[in-house]
Parts: sequence; C-alpha cells; structure tokens
Amino acid sequence: MVPKRKHIRVFEHQHLKLGQKFPFDTNLAEGEAGEKFEFTQAQLDALVAFFEKEPSYFSLIRNGVKFNEYVGALQVGDLVINVLPKADKVKESEKTKNAWQDLLIGMIRAVHGFDVKAPSSASLNLKNNSVLDLYFEMFLAELAYLQRRGLVKQYRKTEGNQKALKGRLQFSKQIAQNLIHKERFYTRYTTYDTQHVLHQILYEALGVLQRINTNANLIGAINSSLLNFPEMPAIHATDALFDKLVFNRKTAPYQKAIDIARLLLLHYHPNLSKGRKDVLALMFDMNKLWEQFILASLRKEPGWKVRGKASALFWQPDEGKGQKIYPDVLIKDENGIHYVFDTKWKLIDDKAAMQDLRQMYAYHRYFNAQKVALLYPGDSDGVRGKFQLIPEPWPNDLNLATCGLLFIPTSDDSMISWQTAIRTQIRHWIEAN
Repeated sequence: MVPKRKHIRVFEHQHLKLGQKFPFDTNLAEGEAGEKFEFTQAQLDALVAFFEKEPSYFSLIRNGVKFNEYVGALQVGDLVINVLPKADKVKESEKTKNAWQDLLIGMIRAVHGFDVKAPSSASLNLKNNSVLDLYFEMFLAELAYLQRRGLVKQYRKTEGNQKALKGRLQFSKQIAQNLIHKERFYTRYTTYDTQHVLHQILYEALGVLQRINTNANLIGAINSSLLNFPEMPAIHATDALFDKLVFNRKTAPYQKAIDIARLLLLHYHPNLSKGRKDVLALMFDMNKLWEQFILASLRKEPGWKVRGKASALFWQPDEGKGQKIYPDVLIKDENGIHYVFDTKWKLIDDKAAMQDLRQMYAYHRYFNAQKVALLYPGDSDGVRGKFQLIPEPWPNDLNLATCGLLFIPTSDDSMISWQTAIRTQIRHWIEAN
C-alpha cells in the first residue's frame, strides 16, 4: 500500500492555523475520498524553529503562520506545504488551486530554463506534483542522463600507504607510520577517477532526496541512481563551495544538475526540532519570479534586444558613491527605439500608485524611452496615458511621453502559447499610435 501523502495547498498571504484540516493527496496515495489530516503542533513547532533562520517566507501569528509574497514549497517531515500565487478575484476552489499550481510550475521551468535530458518530457509526472516534486524529478532526470553518458573522471592528489612505491615518498609520515612495516610506502600520488567535488555534491543531494522524499513514484528512480552512483565521501555544502566551481568542456553537462543540487542542499535544514521534522524550503519571491518570467518571455521576440536591470546614474553626491536606477525590462527594437517596462505582481483596478508613476517618469528621461509601461497580472483593459508638462530638452510632442498600464492575463494554454501571447500584446502596444 502506497503511503498517504500529506499536501497542503494555500495561496500567498493566507493563514495556516493549528488543527486546520486538509484532504489527503488521493492522486498519489490510497485512501478513502474525504479522508483528512490536521496541521499538528509538531509541524507548527518546526516552522517556528525554521522562522528563526529564515523569517522572509512567512510571519508568525497566534497558533499558526501567515505566508508572505513568497511562493513555492516547504516540506516539514512528511508534510509538503505548497504556497501558490494568486492574482485574480476568482473564488478559491480545487480547480483554481490546480490552475495556479500548473502556472507556477510552468513559470519556474520557463525562468530556470529546464531542458530535461530525459528521453521525453512525458516521462516526468508533473501534473499532480508540487514544486518540490518538479525539482526532484528534474534532478533525477539530469542525473540519469549523466550516468548514461558516463561519469567524468578527474585527476586528484591523494596520499596513503601503498605496497609499491608510487608517487612521491612522504618521509616524515613514512617514519611515523611504517617504521616496523618495511614493506609499506607512505606516498603522495595522483589518481584519475570519479571521486571529485562535482560527484560529491550530487551524491550528497541524492542522500537528501532519499531522506526527505514522500513521493512513492520517485522511490525507484532514487534507489536506482544511488545503486549506480559510486559512493563518495561526505561534503559540507556552502555558498562558497558552489561559487568556486569551474565548469569546462567535459563538465558543462553537469551545470543543470549542480544548480538543482545547490538549491536542495542550501535550503535543507535538518533536525530543527525534537520530533526530527526536517525542513526543505524552495521558495521564490513572486515579484522577482514575475519579473524574470516576463524577461524570459520577451527575450524570445525576434528583432528585440532585451535587457534586465539596465542602469543609469540618477544622483551623484559631491563626495562618495552615486545612486543608480534599474528598470526591470529595457527593450531596444529594430529601429533602435527604447521602451521601458516595470513589472508589478499585485492587483489594481485602473490606477497606479503615484510612487510607481514617478519612477516611470524617471525611466522615460534617463533611458530616452519613447514609451514606458507598468506590467500587472490580470485581465483588465489596459490604460493609456501621458506625462504632462515635459521640460526641455524633450520635444513638445506629448505623444512621445506615453506611460501605460498593461495587464497580462493568465492562460490555460501551454506555457509556450502564453509567452507568445505576452509578446504579441506588448508588441501591439508598442506599435499603437
């Protein structure tokens, strides 16, 4: 019998309270329809302990937590909490949760550029899975690809006792360890094998997966990867370790697997409470994810040069460092004309915040943009407008001072179709008089 999976699905900015009941994930487990489980004190205690290390994802309330603008997944022991984005006023239901979960997974895949090395993307069971399952399956698919093509070997320095003189004799250690055993040689030598830092990282990540995975569909793939992977010495994963990694022509195929391993290892927090409720958190700032998704979508438009976070010096003191401004998206079209967009993940009607409009005015001037716009999620009609009383050296033609509010509706179609629709909508706005 497959164990019941405990999945909680909530939207950003919602509460999760002690004793709140949720249905079991019957898609991936055997269980009676309508059977439920509770959010327990032990799980809440683990989140409270985790909050001391990472207070960004949620805030503490009485007998519960309130999620912030971060979305993704938190795994606490055998419980997975899926925090979903939501940018509409549609009443909450299982259908809307499914739609937003699919949209979140699609956005993450588009932003992070997952090009799965599996024989077919159909081999990944993503329909009923959480964000955690997405990364687990991607990691296992990348690892299986590396194992099929053959694990890369590298040279490494090692030392120890040998029965034959191989390498450079270490005299001090030879005397200390082999004074009696004359048949041994303590040497330092070069070995060419699969034991190197890249494989140590992957092996460590596999161990974490085996410990925390609750998806029965992945157990076989995890065990198979461990069986076919050479045992590696333990390694302590830190940001500094990953930052020092250098990939060459032979190790370039490892990049995606290492990127996912970095996410898993650096966001894994074991033994945070007496109940051994280990926590793995893969959470994303929805404002940044929306910005990165729009940027990734627009970069596929032929003829456009699209930059993210272009900079311009805004203010310079007489002494010291100046301050710059950074628009989210800067487009240079086929004619060399600039357009600036700023992404905002929030619901509005037809009135932007004055602070955002002032920001767009600065972008207009400092980036010599013909048009600027704020990009919001939603299906409202766009709003056109112009800045007034533009001072010289700008021309008097106010048509060159356009600032709009654009609303990007979500789509039930494929992610590729949605990204195409986004580019089409923005091109129509740019070309409109």
